[in-house]
Amino acid sequence: MALSKQTLDHLCDAESHIRAAIKSAAVNEKPMVVKQLADLLHGLEQCKKFDEIMDMLDNREPGSNGMFGSFFNDDDE
Repeated sequence: MALSKQTLDHLCDAESHIRAAIKSAAVNEKPMVVKQLADLLHGLEQCKKFDEIMDMLDNREPGSNGMFGSFFNDDDE
């Protein structure tokens, strides 16, 4: 199930605010603060990507090997 529009809107707002904080911190704070903010931003982006991956798995047809074929079975020989 995809993230709701409201959740995505809040995530985008949070990303925007964290980007602004990174910009300010790059000039005014210690590098560790910038790194921690960047990690937060990365986590938010990964949350959205993870949701997309979960949707792909949920919508997969039973028995499907996916778009890349089988890597673990020798059935293709």
